[in-house]
Amino acid sequence: MAEDRNTYTIREDGGVGTVKIADEVVAVIAGLAATEVKGVASLDGGIVNSMIARKGLKTLSRGVRVDVQDNLVTIDLKLNLEYGYSIPDVGTKVQEKVKSAIETMTGMQVTDVNVSVTDVVTGGDETEG
Repeated sequence: MAEDRNTYTIREDGGVGTVKIADEVVAVIAGLAATEVKGVASLDGGIVNSMIARKGLKTLSRGVRVDVQDNLVTIDLKLNLEYGYSIPDVGTKVQEKVKSAIETMTGMQVTDVNVSVTDVVTGGDETEG
């Protein structure tokens, strides 16, 4: 039920109204951005961008933890990377892409994007969560 979710006000304007966002939406944005980075095989929950249409966007929040305090966002991601890619390079690109996507789409400030690599996979090893 939508009322049970944590929501955050990202804009208040007395004349027009209020814009709120659920933490799950922030997690989906982070998950989408992370899986767009070359070298990321999937989120720890097993979802990859090609499976979104089949499984739905809500699945993208698996492997992503969001903490919002006073419109400051901390993201923790658990990722499976493709074999052969530099973990530090992919991690940095994921951090930059996730930070940019969340800040652009929500107007919230991202203070940390913490990346944990939980597995390395070779072609065909991706799980379907």
